[in-house]
Formats: sequence, C-alpha cells, structure tokens
Amino acid sequence: MVIQERRVSDSSYIIGIAGGTGSGKTTAAKKIVEGLPEGDAVLIQHDWYYKDLTHLSYDERTRINFDEPAALDNDLLAEHLRSLHNGDAIDAPQYDFKHHLRLADHLLIEPARIVVVEGILLFAVDALREQFDLLLFVDTDDDIRLMRRIKRDILQRGRDIDSIQRQYYETVRPMHRLHVSPTRSFAHLIIPEGGENRQAVDVIVGRLLHLLAT
Repeated sequence: MVIQERRVSDSSYIIGIAGGTGSGKTTAAKKIVEGLPEGDAVLIQHDWYYKDLTHLSYDERTRINFDEPAALDNDLLAEHLRSLHNGDAIDAPQYDFKHHLRLADHLLIEPARIVVVEGILLFAVDALREQFDLLLFVDTDDDIRLMRRIKRDILQRGRDIDSIQRQYYETVRPMHRLHVSPTRSFAHLIIPEGGENRQAVDVIVGRLLHLLAT
C-alpha cells in the first residue's frame, strides 16, 4: 500500500474512495472516518454534488443520465476540496434523490486533518483525482453490487423497481464499463468487498492513525 508520507498538521490529507454502485465504498468510507479520533476526519459524498435541475420538469429530470461525470458539479467539489485543504469550512450541497433536485439546505463541513471523499465517478474526473493524496478503489462482484443498489434505491431513495431496472440497463451498467471500471488503474490500493473487508479497513485506519501521530 502506498500512502504519501507527509505531515497532516498543516493541511488536510484527502482520501478518495471510488468504485461501482453498491460496491460498499460508502460503508468503507464511514468505517474509516469512525475509526479515527473524533474531529480529525470528515466525510464528503460526491452524490451531494449532482447539478441543480430545478429548471427541468420531473419527466425531463428522470431522463437525465446521472451515471456520467457531466451530471455532477465537479468544479464545485474541486473548489470545496481546495478550501478544506487550506483550512476553510465549506457549505456542501444536499440532494433529493427521489425527485432529482438539489435541496435548499446545505451541510456545513469544518476542515479536518483527514478528509474522506467517496463516489462512483471520483477518479473519472482529472480535476478531482488530482486533489487526492490517497486513492482507494472498492472492487465487488457485479451481482452483489446490483442487489445492494436495488435495496438502497427502494429503502433509502423511495424508488420503484421498474425505474431502478430501467436506469440500470440504460445508464448504470454501460456507464460503469465506460467511466468507472477503467479508473481502477488509478488506485493506490484495491479493496475487495469494501466496508465488509474489515481487515483492509483496519490496515488503512492504522496507517492514518500513524500519519496523524507524526
């Protein structure tokens, strides 16, 4: 495992965690943050940065390809990561996944010594990939990822099975092959099964604790 050796006392150490939908990257990101001292790490989700589509009707919004990099405000996320790196707080946007709209409320994120960012398309955007000191890719079998996505979209995002199936075949699967899977080669470390891989998460947390102590 290659982790850039530098002090993290003067600026944030930024970690990117990418991987396919349902791979377990969000769970892995949360477990890494939870394994570090309170206040030393914050979590940001790329999904928060979907572009505002209030100018479109609901039917028009449902036809948007949300699985390509252009669907997200990557410039804003890059700007926010630079701000956190420099010790400034940010107002992160929040998103309504059921209606495909950006919410009026924002989430205040204070700077921390460790910033963990997770998202499917993080490594597909040059301007984002350049922000990360450590790049982790979560690799999980396609059938497991699909079942996890169906469960999440129904229980957490209020979606119905027909819309999930349509989106998966029309955009999710082809965009994974085009934009996500190739970015595996950029990773410093591959994590099979994501957050379910306790041993891998423990190794990463241990290394970060070492960096925090130096």
